[in-house]
Amino acid sequence: MADRPIALVTGAARGIGAACARALAAEGFRVGVHCNTNIVAGEKLALELPDAFALRADLADPAQIDALVETIGERGGRLDVLVNNAGVVRNAPTPVMKLEDYDAVAALERGTWYLTKLALRKFMLKQKRGRIINISSVVGHIGNRGQSPYTMAKAALDALTKSLALELAGRDILVNSVAPGFIETDMTAALPEEARRRILERVPLGRMGSPDEVAEVVAFLATRASYVHGTVIHVNGGLYGG
Repeated sequence: MADRPIALVTGAARGIGAACARALAAEGFRVGVHCNTNIVAGEKLALELPDAFALRADLADPAQIDALVETIGERGGRLDVLVNNAGVVRNAPTPVMKLEDYDAVAALERGTWYLTKLALRKFMLKQKRGRIINISSVVGHIGNRGQSPYTMAKAALDALTKSLALELAGRDILVNSVAPGFIETDMTAALPEEARRRILERVPLGRMGSPDEVAEVVAFLATRASYVHGTVIHVNGGLYGG
């Protein structure tokens, strides 16, 4: 069991994270299904996947991240793939947004950096191999009304990808971002019909993507991509970057 590769997917209880967990399990990984508030869904998903395990942690709390990493070490003794998918959205125009809303988004961004640091120090640098995949967003490149902290955090993930790619040069630890466009998730399902229509007018393929279409790219980066490093791959139907 200890010889099987292990992948950790944060925010994996639903949507893109759950699709990534399923895709990596299909590639033969033992998957750590991380969640915070939605522990029931996380545990249910872990039961569906072969030899997976659910992990609960608030990534805004460094002590809980420490415990999360210790549990991974106890459960598998290694970490081969880290998918930083967890995110927090707080929507409001900047002039009226509360400071605590900004802080909630920024705290998770800090936690993602800290988890990545520990994954490198405790596992990947010792193994001399690893894959880090950051799930950013098209809005980190084109912006979005009422989401200034979220767009900042997603742009920062892509900057982290590029910085780590330089720091880890010469090692078999590859770091990349996947930037989804508008994907059919619980968040986009709640959009008013008029808002959905305006979005689709901007997407050359004329439809929203599915979580599985994002997860396919993540699985490729985790398993078959050997010369892709420091890159942002856009999965957005042509909305940005073509």
